Amino acid sequence: MPLKAELQSADAIAHVHMGILPTPFHSRTSRLNLNQQWSEWNGFASAVYFADSHLEYFATRNTCGVFDVSPMRKYRFKGADAAAMLDRMVTRDVIAQAVDTVAYNVWCTDGGQVVDDGTIFRLGDDEFMLCCADPCYDWFCLSAVGFDEVQISEISEDVAALSLQGPTSCALLKALGFAGIEQCKPFQIMRFAFGTGQLMISRTGYTGDLGYELWINPQDAEPLWDELFDKGRLYGIQPMGDESLEMARVEAGFLAPDVDFHGALHTVERGHDHTPLELGLGWILNFRKPHFSGRAALLAQKESGNYRRLLKLDIEGNKPAENSILYADKKCGTEIGYVTSAMWSPVVKANIAYGLVEAKYFEGPIWAEIYHQKELRWLRKVARCTRVAKPFWSPERAKATPPPDC
Repeated sequence: MPLKAELQSADAIAHVHMGILPTPFHSRTSRLNLNQQWSEWNGFASAVYFADSHLEYFATRNTCGVFDVSPMRKYRFKGADAAAMLDRMVTRDVIAQAVDTVAYNVWCTDGGQVVDDGTIFRLGDDEFMLCCADPCYDWFCLSAVGFDEVQISEISEDVAALSLQGPTSCALLKALGFAGIEQCKPFQIMRFAFGTGQLMISRTGYTGDLGYELWINPQDAEPLWDELFDKGRLYGIQPMGDESLEMARVEAGFLAPDVDFHGALHTVERGHDHTPLELGLGWILNFRKPHFSGRAALLAQKESGNYRRLLKLDIEGNKPAENSILYADKKCGTEIGYVTSAMWSPVVKANIAYGLVEAKYFEGPIWAEIYHQKELRWLRKVARCTRVAKPFWSPERAKATPPPDC
């Protein structure tokens, strides 16, 4: 019997079992994922890229891009002790956080090592939503010991979410009829009727540009996607995958777990975890609070000044310093640290990186030993690094209220 092959339409590919779960938007993202390139994020399928990662990246800087953040872990804290419990656990002042606002936070061990980072949404006087990249339910339950009036529940699969990022994002939301969205300030929350319930929009994101995150009931996920992409054609909308988001977050100066730092619960070797001070997060340590997990250890470390620093680096040349070792001299005689993230930035037009440098060398000269390929041959280059104090990319529109339409 002759072999017979029957080709299927690309629209039918969504039925293929990948061993990982679909998000509420998967029926839409799978149709646009031309190469069916997926990664696994908390058990869910996340697109690596849809057609071209650079096209998707440029959408976040010139028009707007959409990233499915549904796999992010989401937890609800509710009850009379919810604010006090979270205030005891994280480094910032939760008690003072206003309702309908969002705040970036970290939580630490008693030794001051970062367990994880995430964002806390204050939804009411006694209700919060905490979002983080990795599961943390066990840690939250341990942190709640002694607080009788707080209920913690995982709501990850009860909330679908999209990140809409880029200079035309606000204009698109206005075109969809979300009246007053232009008055939403950075880290503020607004709510709108949509579908069978409510759409919550926060002015937050992971790109450093103008952008919003949209939180919706899973049953309304597909209609939300369809409306965004129907109206969004006039605003240059593109779906975004992991690779383009990674480029944007490096330019923005944001950290990635398991890339720039290891959570304290996932390290084996002593010293392979990190404190907020080492990661450049001293600005979110509120030592005016009487107590939070790790406060005593972090205060002692701050006063000593003897700790590693994660530095933003502008590296000479155009060869990304991926996985490079850092040295105190051009001859590479004294090793002082390593690069965690690196890229050639298309919008900044610079060779940028983050480097973790040992305490006694962070103010001195820094050189990166870079290996790169040219026509299958490995070449070595030693490049001077210059410290950068501010984020590599931070346009005014990201902070403006109301923001410009483009």
